[in-house]
Amino acid sequence: MPFKRILTALASVVALSASPAEAEAANPRVKLETTLGVMVIELDPAKAPKSVENFLNYVRSGFYDGTIFHRVIPGFMAQGGGFTGDYQQKATAAGVRNESVGGLSNKRGTVAMARTSDPHSATAQFFVNVVDNFFLDAGPRHPGGLGYTVFGRVVEGLDVADKMVATSTGAGGPFGQDVPKTPIVLTKATIISK
Repeated sequence: MPFKRILTALASVVALSASPAEAEAANPRVKLETTLGVMVIELDPAKAPKSVENFLNYVRSGFYDGTIFHRVIPGFMAQGGGFTGDYQQKATAAGVRNESVGGLSNKRGTVAMARTSDPHSATAQFFVNVVDNFFLDAGPRHPGGLGYTVFGRVVEGLDVADKMVATSTGAGGPFGQDVPKTPIVLTKATIISK
């Protein structure tokens, strides 16, 4: 049997022998239960490994349960994952190294890490792009060419994010605007199987 055919056959056997848990681990999914409905996010550890592991650590610890989506902007995005219902910022782990050059783009339905002007400051907060926001991608418009790291995409319930940005907003807590007048609570985040 030629060497190339042996390699092909071996690759097929390895692929078939992967357990369901191993296959699931390749692209884990997280269910976000909110007061406006459920979203399921499929993560991409191949292109944003540090961001995915960071997000999963927060999910595993229950950090996101009871947090709010504190910033929602029509034609842009819905942001949450860092504040309690009474606008108290939760303590987080250290920032994650920026992975915006990994090849994922801030397209509608993708999920990215929120951060400050420091490209490596992303911790727990994330946002769902409700439109294509290519200006957030890595490129010369950002310090060091580093944009906002996309680490997954909504595979179920994108209409929930659309409902979020359609919510009436105003000032709330320490924020001057864009805060939902009726709180949008992330009641539970869990890792699920496909």
